Amino acid sequence: MGKIKQSFCYGCYVSDDAPVGTLIKEAAGAGYAAVELWARAQAPFEEILELADKYGIAVASMSGHNSLRDGLNKPENHDRIEQELLESIDLAAQHGIPGLICFSGDRNGLDDERGAEIVAEGFNRVKGAAEEKGINLNLELLNSKVNHPDYQCDRTDWGVKMCEMVGSPRVKLLYDIYHMQIMEGDLIRTIRDNVQHIGHFHTAGNPDRRDLDEDQEIYYPGVMRAIAETDYDLYVGHEFRPKGDAVEALKAAFEVCDV
Repeated sequence: MGKIKQSFCYGCYVSDDAPVGTLIKEAAGAGYAAVELWARAQAPFEEILELADKYGIAVASMSGHNSLRDGLNKPENHDRIEQELLESIDLAAQHGIPGLICFSGDRNGLDDERGAEIVAEGFNRVKGAAEEKGINLNLELLNSKVNHPDYQCDRTDWGVKMCEMVGSPRVKLLYDIYHMQIMEGDLIRTIRDNVQHIGHFHTAGNPDRRDLDEDQEIYYPGVMRAIAETDYDLYVGHEFRPKGDAVEALKAAFEVCDV
């Protein structure tokens, strides 16, 4: 088994034919190190914790706060998001979950420089708790071209600038390889240059956010080798919509990324 610790976002793969128990059992057997949650309130949280423990895998990540589009770049959201993140930090620490997903929100006409400042101000309110509990707050990079129009954290350099404003080892980026291929490409160089600011990775094939196969344009073995050559030691999570059988798709993705 390679250096990359692989995980998967269960919501992409669960179905009547592949309930969460089957997914976690089969994924653990294939070599996966972890499973991931999205919105904590909408997930069978306790069931997933029990299944992960039963099959010897971790929970790698979960959402830290509500509202992807209405996020940290609005000062009026800071009180709410602070409370949500503090609760999530405590829960993550309790269950050994290393990272929480956070969102900038949409621009809605907001200047990018000011947006970064406001997001940093929001993180400054909770970074002490994250540092104390050892939990990463991972601001997700998403594309604003196809899937998330107007989303503000849509470029690596913007996210890095925001992280530098906060200056905390626990405020990082979720580098979604699919989204950043759409927005900027140059994946390997960007990862190498900024890996110290990355707390989690997501994958999917581009276009169409499907399997990591020969019908899409990202050469994942090369990207995974580049990650493995750095000192990054956390998780790479699969977040694609399988074309066919979910379990077989997860097993195939594991083999592609097992470098």
